[in-house]
Amino acid sequence: MKRWQKVIDSTYAKVFSDSNQKRIEFATLWFSLIGFVIHLVLIYAKKFNWFNIPFEANLLIDPISAIYTPFSIILVYEIYLLVVNLPRSFTHSVSKQFEIISLILIRRIFADIPQIDLNANWLNTPENLQLVCDVFGVLILFYLIFLFNKGRLKLPKKPLNPNITSFVTSKKAVSLILLPILVVTSFFSAYSWIYELMSNNTSTDINSIFYNEFFTILILADVFILLLSFQYTERYSQLIRNTGFVICTILIRLSFGVKGLTNVILIVSSVAFGLLILTIYNLEENPEKKSINPD
Repeated sequence: MKRWQKVIDSTYAKVFSDSNQKRIEFATLWFSLIGFVIHLVLIYAKKFNWFNIPFEANLLIDPISAIYTPFSIILVYEIYLLVVNLPRSFTHSVSKQFEIISLILIRRIFADIPQIDLNANWLNTPENLQLVCDVFGVLILFYLIFLFNKGRLKLPKKPLNPNITSFVTSKKAVSLILLPILVVTSFFSAYSWIYELMSNNTSTDINSIFYNEFFTILILADVFILLLSFQYTERYSQLIRNTGFVICTILIRLSFGVKGLTNVILIVSSVAFGLLILTIYNLEENPEKKSINPD
């Protein structure tokens, strides 16, 4: 093993050690609980005028919206796990992306619920239709992700060789670079949102905060890994599979630029496209062996 590989492997093992992962998991739990309580306090403070809240927000209308905050913190932890598991395999990384976008959709449901009007015509109320789209979108995504993970388990196990080892080390380097970039991006996004909320009394779509930038960075990281893979494999099926997975990430990123049914369709299309790519890849890598019976 080359010296640079040893340095990267050692640094990765220290930064993403089991003890560090447990610390972050513990911090996520407590931050989720604290964030939930603070959100509830703000909701009831607005409702009963306990103290002045210098901004308006849809997430301060109903106590159900308080679930939005711990879900957001858990999503940050899931993104951390995505960075940790990036070196494992392209397929595992994409599966984690699908899980993250499904959780984002679930989180949005908690923001949709307080805005629905049960007495209105559901077909003529945008808020009610959005809730219906999100609920059915989550169900479809859950099933597609199940099929994707089931197909992922059928991938052939390949023995380690110097090329694969070098490729994994290269992906560990990408993870180490990606982690501080995502930390800085998350803090910058949170600061920008709070500043806009306090100064203008309004904010942009809270569901897309940070994730626009995150998936843009993730696309660049995936493309970089894709380019690195050209050095270690020339197999057409594997290159097409990896390129298809990059397209999945791009579709997810595009979904943050639209709302309503189009948003859900783009997300579902991303997972469906990834499932189709994986299914075709498995058919090529695991052809059915036909037995010939002698006469």
